[in-house]
Amino acid sequence: MARSNPSILFVCLGNICRSPMAEGALRQAADATGLALTIDSAGTSAYHIGSPPDGRAIRTAALHGANIAGLRGRQVADEDFERFDLIFALDEVNLADLRDRAPADCRAEIALLMDCVPGRAGEAVADPYYGGEEGFEETWTDVAAAAQALVKRFGG
Repeated sequence: MARSNPSILFVCLGNICRSPMAEGALRQAADATGLALTIDSAGTSAYHIGSPPDGRAIRTAALHGANIAGLRGRQVADEDFERFDLIFALDEVNLADLRDRAPADCRAEIALLMDCVPGRAGEAVADPYYGGEEGFEETWTDVAAAAQALVKRFGG
């Protein structure tokens, strides 16, 4: 990462739960340390383009001081593979989809988000969509741990 302002994209399936929560957690952690990052989120599917995050995701993030209510779902675009330094999938299925879609000359590093958390390599961030509020809290715990690891990685 030779760039002075690293760019990071978080990707889940619909871009309404896990990836916007990861975006919010990293924005919050970067802001707290004065670290300049370009941060965004997207989905591999087109299910929720233009939709706000799930209300449970918004509430959970807000309980932890992060406002993600203004985010809107979008699908991964071809230019994302050039725009971003790091593209983090929230699970193996989305990781495989990203790798299949990435151009041969992709400059972005594509990995699982939890790979950056010590002792959590290879693990997915559980999808809380079909569960209750407690699942969103578990998701926040994971994405916040990843956010702290990324801030540390970039010197914040």
